Amino acid sequence: MSRPVGRGKGKPKKKKAYSSRRSKFCKFCVEKTPWIDYKDVKTLLGFTPERGKVLPRRTSGVCAGHQRQLVEAIKRARNIALLPFATD
Repeated sequence: MSRPVGRGKGKPKKKKAYSSRRSKFCKFCVEKTPWIDYKDVKTLLGFTPERGKVLPRRTSGVCAGHQRQLVEAIKRARNIALLPFATD
């Protein structure tokens, strides 16, 4: 019998090193903002891409506490029509 293709004793795959990644930092912690204001549309637009979704923490680099405040501010701004829910 022959062995199945693609299975055999070979070199194990090397794991890629991701040490060259830049460490992310919370923009709001660096600026020491006491809270995120829902009326500050310029700041909120930086955390919503073209489709209107909220960027996740791992992408934006915001800490957990500020991410919760950010989502709350974006939702409030959408409800009073400062931000769009989605683009056309």
